[in-house]
Amino acid sequence: MEKRCAMEMNNSKHMVFGLLIGALAGATAMLLFAPQSGRQTRDQIQLKSEELMNKTNEFVKDSVKQVQRKTEEISSEIKEKVAQLKESGKEKLVEGIDQVEGALEDGKEAVKGM
Repeated sequence: MEKRCAMEMNNSKHMVFGLLIGALAGATAMLLFAPQSGRQTRDQIQLKSEELMNKTNEFVKDSVKQVQRKTEEISSEIKEKVAQLKESGKEKLVEGIDQVEGALEDGKEAVKGM
């Protein structure tokens, strides 16, 4: 479970990194091939930067939600396993007590028979 969550987080990091690299490459290409004035280019770069920042923020928020969901799932599964182990432990304890009581009764009978 933990490995899967770590892999998903690692994949998310790679995705964000890829988005940033792609955005930088696109911005560079836009600057090199832009047939417009410097002011228009700067305005366009600012607009594209804001769009990229918004997309990145949305992606990060979605990734955080996914991690939170997975964490809740894992936590729920762990709580369920703990409850099962607790119940199993109680059953084993009762069995042990029953065996000890039986042995005590056998011991009492053996002492009475002497």
